[in-house]
Amino acid sequence: QLQLVESGGGLVRPGGSLRLSCVASGYNLDGFALGWFRQAPGKEREGVSFISVNGGRTNYADSVKGRFTISRDNGKNTVYLQMNNLKFEDTAVYYCAATIPGNAILILTSQYEYNYWGQGTQVTVSS
Repeated sequence: QLQLVESGGGLVRPGGSLRLSCVASGYNLDGFALGWFRQAPGKEREGVSFISVNGGRTNYADSVKGRFTISRDNGKNTVYLQMNNLKFEDTAVYYCAATIPGNAILILTSQYEYNYWGQGTQVTVSS
């Protein structure tokens, strides 16, 4: 069973940066498409960023484009989310997710397409 554990969340001021990490165990991430989602209090879970199996394609929610960067290191079995210029509205619990897609370049953006989830890490942007 693939297990995902996120880390790197915390309290940061507006304009600050954080890097989230998600380490996998149980399986190598080589064959998995990966994504980051977030859920703010009282809101539905939303997709933030996604990366294909081969790492060659990425996708971002409009709200984070130009500020967040997703990357993966299959050698470390880890996916990252670099978050810069954080805003109050980025406050949420961030989850990483994994799934086996139909091909190596597919980007999957719906939470319903992901089978494996981490427990989440809290990101709070506050002055």
